[in-house]
Amino acid sequence: MDLQQAIRERHSVRKYTDRPIEPEKAAEIQKLIDECNAKSGLHIQLVQNEPLAFSTGIFKYGQFSGVKNYIALVVKKDGNHEEAVGYYGQRIVLLMQSLGLNSCWVGLTFKNIKSAYQMKPDEKLRMVIACGYGESNGAARKLKPISRFYKDARSGNAPLPEWFERGMEAALLAPTAMNRQKFFFTLLDGNKVAAKANFDLMGYAPLDLGIVKCNFEIAAGKENFEWA
Repeated sequence: MDLQQAIRERHSVRKYTDRPIEPEKAAEIQKLIDECNAKSGLHIQLVQNEPLAFSTGIFKYGQFSGVKNYIALVVKKDGNHEEAVGYYGQRIVLLMQSLGLNSCWVGLTFKNIKSAYQMKPDEKLRMVIACGYGESNGAARKLKPISRFYKDARSGNAPLPEWFERGMEAALLAPTAMNRQKFFFTLLDGNKVAAKANFDLMGYAPLDLGIVKCNFEIAAGKENFEWA
């Protein structure tokens, strides 16, 4: 499964089986995590066989069950890291989907088990991504028209490039908090693309923008445009 197919087939999954992640797949995930950490300065970690985060006390809710594996998105306490968390976290999500695994971004409904991962004094856990073999592959949601999420600001009357349409379709398939999709793209002259996060009281919009930009970039093709 290539990454564009992974974008189309990936859906949020909250219920997981006991099937463990095979060592060779875990190694592939870890390799990408190492690459993402080196590029971003984040401290993302793969946590396996840890059932407490989703089954302890008041955290046994949110319709999650069977979660024993997750990606811990550890970041610096200060600094602007939200978009990077979304972008690199989504790269890992799509790799896992291509390996036949399921996933779900989780911002609140889990307990922070500090012994399960490494964290320096100047770091904090931003959120996690539940992962593993789901009881199902999740369900697709109804998509809104892409015209609501972009503006063509180019001079002239050239038709919308095919790569931009592909990118926007993939952007709408990206997971966002409560499916609020608080993002907007602008197509500029010179095949430049600007993307922004609209204001959102929940505070997840900048992180969601990173997820969305990751999907857009993969589907549009990095060779076809540059970020403005």
